[in-house]
Amino acid sequence: MQTQAFSGVSKLPADLRAYRLTHYYEKTCGPFRSLSTLPRPAAEQVLKDIRRKSNVFAGKRPDDYLENRRVVEKQLRRLFIECGGKPKRYTPHYLIVGECSWVKNWYRDGQLVSIPLHELSADTVSLTYGDSFPAMRYYSGKPYSGQVYTLEDLPLLIHKYGLPQVWNPDGMNGPERYIEAQVWVDEPILPYLPSKS
Repeated sequence: MQTQAFSGVSKLPADLRAYRLTHYYEKTCGPFRSLSTLPRPAAEQVLKDIRRKSNVFAGKRPDDYLENRRVVEKQLRRLFIECGGKPKRYTPHYLIVGECSWVKNWYRDGQLVSIPLHELSADTVSLTYGDSFPAMRYYSGKPYSGQVYTLEDLPLLIHKYGLPQVWNPDGMNGPERYIEAQVWVDEPILPYLPSKS
């Protein structure tokens, strides 16, 4: 299904215009903070602090997490470009198609930002069926394993496989818990960032 991405939100199918992308975050940290944007030593220190200070989901990541994350992000970007995507960043902002209460529970005081899909340019958003980390690293034999999709693919993905947060809310049916959206541009995210005053 790796089809060429279409450009412009006006071409979004009507059934997609109602969808929203959700970003979850820790209230004390604010939205759209990413270890991937930090230099390696700084990212390692932040992750070490998270591990030491809390038992939240991010604190349980293995020692080689950052190295593997960077490999996955390069792979996502390359495959998205092959699909016709036009990323403006080297690492994406991570969101979820719809909502997933399981992810909100990763945080002590989980908050969310919800962005209407029509506010995003289709050529700057890629998708993986499931979290990109397991989707790109572990071949499950399922047709969407190792695949990067475009927004144009979203209606067929949902029609064919459903929303994972509906059919697999407890994770008993595999690692797919949501459809992850990778946003490869800053502009649509900027209004949701805390103002610096």
